[in-house]
Amino acid sequence: MSEQRGNNEQEVKDEEEENTATNPQPGGNTAEVNGEPGRDGEEVHHDRQSTDADVLEAAADAEPQTDLHEDTEQLLEPQAAENVLSVETDLLEEAETQADLSDDAEQLREPQRKENVGNSTATVKVVLVPEGHVMTVAFAIGLSIEELKRHLASELRVPSEVLQISLDGRVVEEQQSLMELGVRPHGSTRMEMSSTDPNTHPLRPIRPPEHDNMPDVITVRVQSVEGIFKEVVVEIERPRQSKAFLGGYKHRLTGTEYHHAAVQTVPKRRPDRGVVVFSRDTQTVKLKSQVQQCADNASTQMTGIGCYVSCMKDKLVSPGNYITADEYHNRRLKAVIRLQSFARRWLAQQKVDRLRRDRDRRLAWLEMQERRRRKEELRDHRHHLMNPQRREDFNLLFHALEKWRCEEEQQINSTLRGAERKAALYSLLEQETQHIATIGLHRITAQNMNYDKTVKSFLDKSAAPRQWRAADGRLTEMDTQHTIRARELRELYNNTNMAAVSQEQRFHILMTLKHTVKEHKCQLTRDIVDLIDREVDLMTREVKAANLEGLRKRISTLFFQYIKKPAFNPEASRLLKVPQHPSKLKNDMFLCRGCNRHLRSNDFSPSASTRLIGRCRDCTGLDNIARSRKDSSCYKNILRRLREDEQQINEEAKIPYLLQVEDVRYLVDVIWASCSALHGSSDLNSLVFVRWDRHRDWSPWNCILLSKEETSAHLDLEDVHKAYEATFIRRIKHKHTLAQRHFSQISVMAEYLDSQPAAALGN
Repeated sequence: MSEQRGNNEQEVKDEEEENTATNPQPGGNTAEVNGEPGRDGEEVHHDRQSTDADVLEAAADAEPQTDLHEDTEQLLEPQAAENVLSVETDLLEEAETQADLSDDAEQLREPQRKENVGNSTATVKVVLVPEGHVMTVAFAIGLSIEELKRHLASELRVPSEVLQISLDGRVVEEQQSLMELGVRPHGSTRMEMSSTDPNTHPLRPIRPPEHDNMPDVITVRVQSVEGIFKEVVVEIERPRQSKAFLGGYKHRLTGTEYHHAAVQTVPKRRPDRGVVVFSRDTQTVKLKSQVQQCADNASTQMTGIGCYVSCMKDKLVSPGNYITADEYHNRRLKAVIRLQSFARRWLAQQKVDRLRRDRDRRLAWLEMQERRRRKEELRDHRHHLMNPQRREDFNLLFHALEKWRCEEEQQINSTLRGAERKAALYSLLEQETQHIATIGLHRITAQNMNYDKTVKSFLDKSAAPRQWRAADGRLTEMDTQHTIRARELRELYNNTNMAAVSQEQRFHILMTLKHTVKEHKCQLTRDIVDLIDREVDLMTREVKAANLEGLRKRISTLFFQYIKKPAFNPEASRLLKVPQHPSKLKNDMFLCRGCNRHLRSNDFSPSASTRLIGRCRDCTGLDNIARSRKDSSCYKNILRRLREDEQQINEEAKIPYLLQVEDVRYLVDVIWASCSALHGSSDLNSLVFVRWDRHRDWSPWNCILLSKEETSAHLDLEDVHKAYEATFIRRIKHKHTLAQRHFSQISVMAEYLDSQPAAALGN
């Protein structure tokens, strides 16, 4: 039984050596790093712990090996596997018999166990005081603190005499070892290290910790043979120099590059088998040439003496025309050319069909986008007509009304005569009056809604904290005493306007408002206090809430005037349009020739072609509603789009900001006839102004009116004189001359004219 077990062990060892020789692992056993035992090494040591002293010494000196069960299952035949199982059974029986050894044998093995424990390593984390850097080293627990100091001194490049190590606030003696300090094998401890002479020899790590992206210690979960998982602490050793490049190779099919990598562990040494493998004989290739003859024989039969062969099935073969090699290749070439012509024709047809389908799909998509755009514009137009909110919406509504009136009047004049015509015109006037009244009601409702939005926006802006952006990009907010005061007034105003409140809550809100405004004594605060006392008196008399709406509205209006006073709310001074200091109004007030009021310059919208300031915006809008009823929203959109485009191209552009809506209206209607210069599109909502020569700044004499779809193609042109025909270029130049003649009369625009065109215009 022992001989068979020895033979089996020798066969397993030979198979493992051959497997290592044929499939060398470049990094060796990677489960052991910096003295940490791997999974296999721990299990082998555990299984053989109960054997005799010779077996223990062999297991302690041997390197970690791969799993015996996995190797035997992969390398041995089924019969060999059964032998290995029998060997393991014998080993387990011997282990059970050896477990009953006497105490004398245990005492003999005790010094050897202490020596093995002293050689075990532990993780030592050293904190450098006062920098706070942490150094992690793997150190044998049997070595003394003096040897640890010498190791750390070589790492930090300082003398070992100046180092002082302490544990838990107590200085550790140099003669003590880590095992005496209570450190267990494969455990970890934390110590502090300082320098007795920090000025001359400070403690600084050679490599800053921020340069290390990998942790010092990792925990690996391994599985033993019995299927039990255990965690093993693995120390990471950082080399002082970068690893060498060992070359690699590239996959021909995928193009993936593979590089050989260096590892920290030492490769496993191959056992010496007594055979020289690195010799010239093993590197020399022996060549051998050998000729072989085919063994297939063939024979024929013919008529002879004693043998008759029938000729009934014979056939006469006559030679055909002889074809030379050139003729053969020419025929093949013509066939190939013919096949290629048909194949290329088929490919061309496929490509043309594909291009045609792409073109049809593109045209269908453009048509769908155009329909969608028109539908959205129609929906927006209808929404603005049905729910007007802004001044532009009411201008559009009055423009539609004027268009309807002109059509009805034209129809009446063309169909009726005499008294019937006068009666129809009178009826038309009555209908127009009713429509104007209806529009006026909508305008009053929109003004009330806009008033509430304006008040809410004013209160929110005054109560907002001060904000600024720091140098690092973060937004900083700060509340001041003025913003806190504005926030309190906003909350009180919102509570005052609350409708669904009880009588007790209304009393509390009114008392709070009264005490707030009584802090300042003026006519406004006295009026607010009188109104509050009147409402309280009426509420005690149980007057209905519907009868108090007017009184509450007056209180709310007066309190809002109180909030807008900078003396009561300092934050309101930076939001008011009219400056409170009279000196700022001296040079900023103008007389409106329509309403005869002195207003600020912000209330006027003069054009670049006007020399004097005429009527204010309100008078201009009222005159437009009463007489012309024109819609300027499309011209405003053209001007806004022009300013945005020029701002992106040139931040110092000035001419687009000098033009007003009336100037753009003159350019579009008079100069460019309200249509695109290329295809004649007359949809004002889709027309935009772009540069004629994109290398020069935009101006009325360097522009062209195009649709939104035509702008991208025009701006891609490098030279417009090579892209367009001479007739088209002359027509564009003529429009530029008309624009120059009109805007040269304006002094602020004349200085931007070119010298040569201006001189020619003067001549």
